[in-house]
Amino acid sequence: MKVQKKDFETSFTGWAFIFAALLLWLGWALSSHHIGEYIVASDFTAIGENVWYWIWMYRIHIFGWVTMAIATFSLVSITARKPYRVVILPGAGMLIVGTFTLAIASAYFYNYGAWGVGQTAGKSAAEINEFVDNILFTNQYVTCFIRFGRIFSGVGLVLLGFAFVKWYIVSKWLGWFTALLGLVAMGIILAIPDNYEIYKPIFHVKAIWLLIMGIVILKRGVSLQEVKL
Repeated sequence: MKVQKKDFETSFTGWAFIFAALLLWLGWALSSHHIGEYIVASDFTAIGENVWYWIWMYRIHIFGWVTMAIATFSLVSITARKPYRVVILPGAGMLIVGTFTLAIASAYFYNYGAWGVGQTAGKSAAEINEFVDNILFTNQYVTCFIRFGRIFSGVGLVLLGFAFVKWYIVSKWLGWFTALLGLVAMGIILAIPDNYEIYKPIFHVKAIWLLIMGIVILKRGVSLQEVKL
């Protein structure tokens, strides 16, 4: 027996996905400067041109990751029941772990980007390069955070996509899209770990996925099907 759940809980979940997409993408799109895989000396000059605007856009972007985790928690709260929970819980868990890992990495760039503007103000090019060299170790550590955050998120998306397709919790095409997004995200990092540019489009696809998830859940709710074990 299949029950279509569409109520306050699904509405909250749907809007959470939509807000996550908007915060995550708009914070990035409206930013005055984008830091690459590592912080480099030229980043501080670019950020310093409008440092407070850059700070606020980065805050919006980081809260996009946080809202994405909230949306995933909300989805779990209404779908984690027998027999779905054996796949839904680990899938959502991995996605949330990956999301917060990426949020922490973003917070590092946010903090060091703004702090570095003041630290490098009035210094010569040689002194700025020395400052950047001194944070190279942390740069490497945070880059590792970014890669693992993407892989963890990818694993979670694959599991969620499998659950969506197997139990038709949302539209099956959305389930396949979810699983494929996770596979591509993991594949790029594992196969081409040192090419940051190739991964960039996946961020935009993830924002689109969040938006579609929100719209589908708002319009249709979720399908909770009782399956005999």
